[in-house]
Amino acid sequence: MKTADAAEKKELKALIEKQKGLIKSARYDNKMCDKNYKKETGEHLITKIQMIFQDPVSSLDPRMTVREIIAEGLRIQGITDEDKISTVVSDMLTTVGLVPEYADRYPHEFSGGQRQRIGIARAIVMEPELIVADEPISALDVSIQAQVINLLNDLRKKMGLSILFIAHNLSVVKYFSDRIAVMYFGKIVETATAEELFKHPLHPYTKSLLSAVPLPDPEYEKTRSRVTYNPGIDHDYSKELPTMREVCKEHYVSCNTAEFNEYLKQLKE
Repeated sequence: MKTADAAEKKELKALIEKQKGLIKSARYDNKMCDKNYKKETGEHLITKIQMIFQDPVSSLDPRMTVREIIAEGLRIQGITDEDKISTVVSDMLTTVGLVPEYADRYPHEFSGGQRQRIGIARAIVMEPELIVADEPISALDVSIQAQVINLLNDLRKKMGLSILFIAHNLSVVKYFSDRIAVMYFGKIVETATAEELFKHPLHPYTKSLLSAVPLPDPEYEKTRSRVTYNPGIDHDYSKELPTMREVCKEHYVSCNTAEFNEYLKQLKE
C-alpha cells in the first residue's frame, strides 16, 4: 500500500508541475500578444476586450456607487480629471437607457434589468472591440430580456462591436447572432451562420438541441418529438477521429470522412 501511495503522489506531483509549466507558457504568450498589440496600436489588448457577466447582482460591488463602478476602468487607465470622468459616466448611463442622476446611487437601489445596464455601461466605457457576454439575460425577467437584447444590438451597430454571446436559449441566439457555434462538452461540433444552422443542422447534437425548441403552434407541439443524442451510438470513431470540415460555404462540422460524405448527401436532398 505504501508503494502504491508513493507512486500516486509522484504521479500527482509530476502532473502539477506539468500544469504549472502550461500556465507559465500561457502567461508568457499572453504578455507577448499584448506587447505586440500595444506596439502596433499604442494600447493594451486587454482594454479592447470587456465582459458582461451573467448575474447582475453579484457582478457589481455593493460598496461602490454607480459612478465608481463605471469609472473604475478609466481610473485604472490613468484618467484623473474628475470633470471628464463625470461627463463620461453620464454619457454611458444615457447610452444604456438610464439617467445621469443614478450615478450616485448604489447597486441595491436598482432592479435586475437596471443593474445589467450598469454592467453594460461598465463594459462599453472602455470602448472595446470585443465584448464577451456570458448569458447576460438568463437571470432577468422575460420582459426585460428583450430590452437588454435590443440594447446590445443597438450598441453593436452604433459602436461597431463584436459580441461573443454565450447562451442556452436558442431562439434568442438565432435572433441575436450572425454566426453560431454549437458546443458539446467544451468542444465546437458545428458552426455556421444563424440562418444556415437552423435551416440545415447536420451534427446529431445540433439536431437534438433544435428538436427541444418549443414553437407557439399547438398543432406542431402535439406531434413534436425530441431527438436524443448519444455519442456512443451516433458516432463510430474507432477507425478515424473527427476533425472540423467545411461541408458547404462557411458551414463547418466536426466529423470523420464517413460522416462528412453522409452530410454532403443530406445537403443535396
